Amino acid sequence: MHALTLPAPAKLNLMLHILGRRADGYHELQTLFQFLDYGDELTFSLREDGQIRLHTELPGVEHDSNLIVRAARLLQTQSGCRLGADIRLTKRLPMGGGIGGGSSDAATTLLGLDHLWNLHLGEECLAEIGLSLGADVPVFVRGHAAFAEGVGERLQPVELEEPWFLVIAPQVSVSTAEIFSDPELTRNTPAITVRSLLARGGHNDCQPIVEKRYPQVRNALSLLNKFVPARMTGTGACVFGSFPNQGEADKVRRQLPADLPSFVAQGRNISMLHRSLGRLAQEVSA
Repeated sequence: MHALTLPAPAKLNLMLHILGRRADGYHELQTLFQFLDYGDELTFSLREDGQIRLHTELPGVEHDSNLIVRAARLLQTQSGCRLGADIRLTKRLPMGGGIGGGSSDAATTLLGLDHLWNLHLGEECLAEIGLSLGADVPVFVRGHAAFAEGVGERLQPVELEEPWFLVIAPQVSVSTAEIFSDPELTRNTPAITVRSLLARGGHNDCQPIVEKRYPQVRNALSLLNKFVPARMTGTGACVFGSFPNQGEADKVRRQLPADLPSFVAQGRNISMLHRSLGRLAQEVSA
């Protein structure tokens, strides 16, 4: 195989509780991840000279600083692989949106190049590599809806309903570091169990801070709340509401302002990246 195209799906944080601040400055948290059937797309082409070339520019992101390039080079280093890749990105997920664009791209790069380079390192190893790139990368590497603890790296797979979501993407990039450093951020939410979470639901401790700092997010939440209970994912800026079917989600989307970016997608417990890899494995074995 000399080329491979794979999706990099979005995720939603269905809740995000901040339990406290650790000695290293990071925060102990609990969150619930679910994937969406919507995201970026990456194409990897094999190079024999060991070079990693990303041929898609992102505004304000240097080539060597892009998580895609960093993931590919880290995989080379950890595996000792001397092969390289040309990489092309179709970007659909907003940057700073809280739906995992950069982390998902990095995870797809690790899994895609592991396949293209015939490394067969396995999810455990790839998730460990991914954690050094970002706390959200391992959940994309593992590809299953999960309850996460620690800084987001301790994952417990869960089976959730798979509703349709309307996601609004206010045209603002929210800095995660800025939100987590805000002195008014709630940092003492009591820990809960998966069972109690699934029974009673949760909330997002970051949402009040983001609403206060970013009127675009506050306005989007207010707008969506007219139709369904609206929530923010991660540290924002994207907000979402759930619907029992695609038709009802599309109906509300048509009532939103034309200049407000949004999309409709189904929540999935198995990511479309892993479903694509599963089909690829079946084709190879056949």
